[in-house]
Amino acid sequence: MRDIHFDVLIVGSGAAGLSLALQLPETLSIGLLSKADLHSGSTSWAQGGMAAVLHERDSIESHVADTLQAGAGLCHEAAVNFTIQRSREVVDWLIAQGVDFDLRNDQPDQEFREFHLTMEGGHSIRRILHSADSTGSAISKALNARINERNNVRILTDRCVVDLIVNNGATVGAYVLNTLTGEVETVGARAIVLATGGASKAYQFTSNPDGATGDGIALAWRAGCRVANLEFNQFHPTCLYHPKARTFLLTEALRGEGATLHLPSGERFMPRFDARAELAPRDVVARAIDYEMKRLGLECVYLDISHKPSAEIEAHFPSVLAQCDSLGLDITRDRIPVVPAAHYTCGGVVVNRFGATDIDGLYVIGETACTGLHGANRMASNSLLECFVYALSAAEHIQSHLPEVMSESLPKWDDSRVRMSDEAVVIQHSWHALRRLMWDYVGIVRTNRRLKRAANHIAVLEQEVDDYYASFTITKELLELRNLTQVAKLMVACAQHRKESRGLHFNSDYPRLQDQASDTVLVPVNATCGLLTLPDYAASDQ
Repeated sequence: MRDIHFDVLIVGSGAAGLSLALQLPETLSIGLLSKADLHSGSTSWAQGGMAAVLHERDSIESHVADTLQAGAGLCHEAAVNFTIQRSREVVDWLIAQGVDFDLRNDQPDQEFREFHLTMEGGHSIRRILHSADSTGSAISKALNARINERNNVRILTDRCVVDLIVNNGATVGAYVLNTLTGEVETVGARAIVLATGGASKAYQFTSNPDGATGDGIALAWRAGCRVANLEFNQFHPTCLYHPKARTFLLTEALRGEGATLHLPSGERFMPRFDARAELAPRDVVARAIDYEMKRLGLECVYLDISHKPSAEIEAHFPSVLAQCDSLGLDITRDRIPVVPAAHYTCGGVVVNRFGATDIDGLYVIGETACTGLHGANRMASNSLLECFVYALSAAEHIQSHLPEVMSESLPKWDDSRVRMSDEAVVIQHSWHALRRLMWDYVGIVRTNRRLKRAANHIAVLEQEVDDYYASFTITKELLELRNLTQVAKLMVACAQHRKESRGLHFNSDYPRLQDQASDTVLVPVNATCGLLTLPDYAASDQ
């Protein structure tokens, strides 16, 4: 298969991509691309749950207020209201797709059932809807089951997008690498949606799966889209620290249910940093842990929920219990060693409330996008809600804005001047060098000197990657390194632009807030958009 056409091409098979495909009419032909299998993205890894206004004691106004406070003055209130007002609609839609959320009662009648809601950092009330501690997995399984029932959706696994094809300011297709055959396919589409997740693999320690390499952000930037607020990288405070395990996320719901953080001596330290203690927003908790680890030269700190009844722990956290048990840790009795790890990319490609970008026919949703919802710090469990809300609005917009005809003649991929490489070690070396320097220089706490060193090192790596890309046949590993290097460069540029400390971005040389909160917007040299501010663009209807 070298040439193929779809009405809509969706790149990414997580919550955002799957729900968009299901929201589009079955009269449209849809291509759904995934780098690996359909369960390989971040959605399946999500433990905590999804924030929604469901309880009579809760309100949209309260959820909005909590989100604005967590976002440190940089959330766009219109985007926050737009997202939260649709939370009940999203919940009803997910239940209709077959997602089973935990209930407090056994009422079979939908009108009288009551969801079990948990608490997470930054929220003023219990509003986290969940399926035990494997909410993402439950959602992924249900949506995949519905996708398999759709005859109009063609699933293409083991595919990586090389670049988008843009003609006269509109997307008309993409070059796609089949990683099983090594062939580059030309795929045409009337609309393209990037739902590829974030870029947390830019860091040495991360809670994300291997595919979180910033592909959608890099693709959109190279095509001519603006990006914004990439300096705000959220570090999850509590990831399992163990020599025999890859980094494993320990859900924020543990702290919501009473888990506390301790130094090796047993001292509980979070009350010294914030009145909310362990329920402070993630940036506060992550910086506190980072400070204590550096102050005392620690490899980790400890999370303790052993004071809770064993039956309660087993009921609410079976995945965490099983993972720790496999490593010889009994969380009903033992403290859990934890470290912060890169977890979520709060910035991304600039979009409006329909997920539309600067380029006609190109949409970006999910973690790849910057909608204005998260501001300078994503509040816990708002991300899944954002995925579904913007998938719905993008589906509505795509249906009414698809061009009548599809471009039939697309330029073919030319690899006649490249050769097979016998130096794959270069990719591995550059990959490890990039992730280490991002961790050391662009981590939880930054300085001007560290950011300058990061920019210099990334410039060298970028040139090496470009030279390699121009000379050798492409592979998945090369494409991921190319994208990750590009996004890391954008992250550093955003961080250097911000002359303050706000939310997730803390620069020791600028420890105070500026009086006026403003977005960091980067414009590529090939941009075709007018230089609108992000709030204007995010609130527009066009």
